[in-house]
Amino acid sequence: MSRYTGAVCRQCRAEGVKLFLKGDRCYTGKCAISKNNVRPGQHGAKRVKTSEYGLRLREKQKLRRFYGMGEAQFRRFFGIAVKMAGQTGHNFLQTLERRLDNVIYRMGLGVSRSQARQIVCHGHVSVNGRKVDVASFLVKAGDVILVREGSRDLVLLKENAEVAGSRAIPAWMTFNADRMEGSVVALPTREQIDSPVNEQLVVEFYAAK
Repeated sequence: MSRYTGAVCRQCRAEGVKLFLKGDRCYTGKCAISKNNVRPGQHGAKRVKTSEYGLRLREKQKLRRFYGMGEAQFRRFFGIAVKMAGQTGHNFLQTLERRLDNVIYRMGLGVSRSQARQIVCHGHVSVNGRKVDVASFLVKAGDVILVREGSRDLVLLKENAEVAGSRAIPAWMTFNADRMEGSVVALPTREQIDSPVNEQLVVEFYAAK
């Protein structure tokens, strides 16, 4: 699977919003959006008239980059949302939020989604007592997510857990920093998802394909 290896701050500048791809750096004055909020490239500062297609494309790219996914996998998750009952846009965001790497990030065990993905893929996490090393694994209401016993002494996880214990987490989950254990209380509602996009434009983009 392809993976973006360039400067992630360029992605935030391209979309014009903070996508929180660099962890704690995004909350400081060093953030690229705070320092130089123009599109990357030689002509980034020029005004560009955006077409209806371009507007929908930018929303799709913004959401895809926000969750750190490749196009093929992103489209596959959209296909899952289309087959679900209810509003496709909400279903899509809810499905993205249910990814295990995103859940680990939301709990604070990873300072960014890319770090959370690495934690999952290295086998440090279990779901309902079973080791899961697939970042795209979809959790469901009632699932218990736990840092495996052999991984609890890792400095990175201990430091992240200590900081996470003092931060607010989404209302649809719980997290105990001392036990490095969390649970999914319920699936998130649209109001509980802070993705900086108009999901209807993303639906329209794929509907027009």
